[in-house]
Amino acid sequence: MTAPRIEFCGEWYDVRPEEFFYIGREGDLVVDDNPFLHRRFLAVGLENGMYWLINVGNALSATVTDSTGQVQAWLAPGARLPVVFRELQVLFSAGSTTYDFTIHMESEFFGTSPLTSVSSGETTVGPIHLTSNQRLLILALAEDVLRQNSPGRGEIPASAQAAERLGWTQTAFNRKLDNVCDKLDRFGVPGLRGGRGKLATNRRSRLVEYAVSTRMVDPSDLVLLDQDTSAAGESAAEG
Repeated sequence: MTAPRIEFCGEWYDVRPEEFFYIGREGDLVVDDNPFLHRRFLAVGLENGMYWLINVGNALSATVTDSTGQVQAWLAPGARLPVVFRELQVLFSAGSTTYDFTIHMESEFFGTSPLTSVSSGETTVGPIHLTSNQRLLILALAEDVLRQNSPGRGEIPASAQAAERLGWTQTAFNRKLDNVCDKLDRFGVPGLRGGRGKLATNRRSRLVEYAVSTRMVDPSDLVLLDQDTSAAGESAAEG
């Protein structure tokens, strides 16, 4: 079996079959010196004839998806996932920064076909429908991540910054953030429901990870941010 290659910030890294490849603040792929990032967070290695992606950290989780966004998993601390697709996109957040890299395989065990969708004013990923305002909110949070030309890093804005980007009041933004997170939580998306020990920053980052990895939003949608959204932002009718 040919070993996978990893793409990050325009650079390529080879995984050797005889040893594990570590990703984090230190290791074979040094992502960043971000103090919120584990020294060793993820590992890619060969075990029992198959390559695995393993979360070797103890606090952070990663969002993993195939190239179509149809197959998506949340890799919690201690969890592992077989690398069975030609491409796997891996997203994770540490503090206010979201990172992503791609694992490339020469061959794959499984394949998926692109999703089809979209009626005017709504985006559909499986059974999840977004209103136009919910889509705009996600775009405002994911803008820096989506503008990257290659897998790398992007900053997640504070709620006040995202609200200003949209021309909304922060009260309206926070209400709509609650609505979209509650909606996705009802569909089983983990990490979005607020509670003790779950800061707003973590919720915003998890929302961006999920939306980008499942192709709920993509770079072609960014043009919507330049349209006049202030009237829609103040509307109490849309969630």
